[in-house]
Amino acid sequence: MKILTANRLTDGIAVWLGPDATWRESVEGADLARDAAGEERLESLGKAALANDEVVDVNLIDVEIVDGAIRPVRLRERIRAAGPTVRPDLGIQARPEPLYSI
Repeated sequence: MKILTANRLTDGIAVWLGPDATWRESVEGADLARDAAGEERLESLGKAALANDEVVDVNLIDVEIVDGAIRPVRLRERIRAAGPTVRPDLGIQARPEPLYSI
């Protein structure tokens, strides 16, 4: 399974494409591509968003479902989803309930 991630152009925040084709600040609720056709659809939407100057660094990433939640496979992507590692009191990792631990 794969999801589409990017960085929002206005502020650099990591975002994930949702099923409604909007960019979300949380990996939860990202649109899952379960086959090649789904991957092509996500890539097409990502290319359009890049062309419209909405996002940069658009990538399909591998994910798995762990305890019912989307979890990026690569450590780099888990860190992007959890937020910066240097200040646990800032960013998305400072939210009351973390999405998951790295």
